[in-house]
Amino acid sequence: MDWVNILFWAFSAIAVVSAASVISVRNPVYAVLCLILTFFSIACVWVLIGAEFLGVTLVLVYVGAVMVLFLFVVMMLDIDTSRLREGWVKYLPWGIIFAALMLFEMVSLIGVKSRTATPLPADNAAALAADTSNLTWLARSLFTEYLMPFEFAAVILTVAVIAAVMLTLRKRTGIKTQNASEQTRVKAGDRLRIVKMAAVKPVTPAPTDAGNTPEANS
Repeated sequence: MDWVNILFWAFSAIAVVSAASVISVRNPVYAVLCLILTFFSIACVWVLIGAEFLGVTLVLVYVGAVMVLFLFVVMMLDIDTSRLREGWVKYLPWGIIFAALMLFEMVSLIGVKSRTATPLPADNAAALAADTSNLTWLARSLFTEYLMPFEFAAVILTVAVIAAVMLTLRKRTGIKTQNASEQTRVKAGDRLRIVKMAAVKPVTPAPTDAGNTPEANS
């Protein structure tokens, strides 16, 4: 078994274990770390089989953007975030472990790619047969042969975004919201009320003589 197959099984095992951890851990911070490791491991698998563009896109889009949105969703949920922010040092060992795994994947992937001067057996055979780059072959195939599935995927993602927005904007008790139409129809009399009050002079109590008190006379 060559290094390509060894790294493929290693990256796949890490991706499967981290993906299972995303739905098994109870702490949302650990779930985010496991999901980042899952995306990064799958990106390494794609780079290993010759799909460099998809691997880089996965890291830039999902790890760099989608995970930020995921953190915003976690902050919007009814989670006690104050307890999560306490003792951030306890998350440091897990962060170091995930960073070490990602560093191992990068170093091993770069090592295999640099040692192999000829195209890897796992590289895209269709792109090699067409004598073109991987990105050119992907663009041609995506916008010619697989145009309809690509459009269907775009529609499904659009519907998912609209559904997520509608679920977020549903009426819930205890949530402060703004009504733009009511704000534009408001009048000055609704915002300001003048109250007329009579001026009352405060009454200053007269000082009492300590010597004239009943206790003093007795």
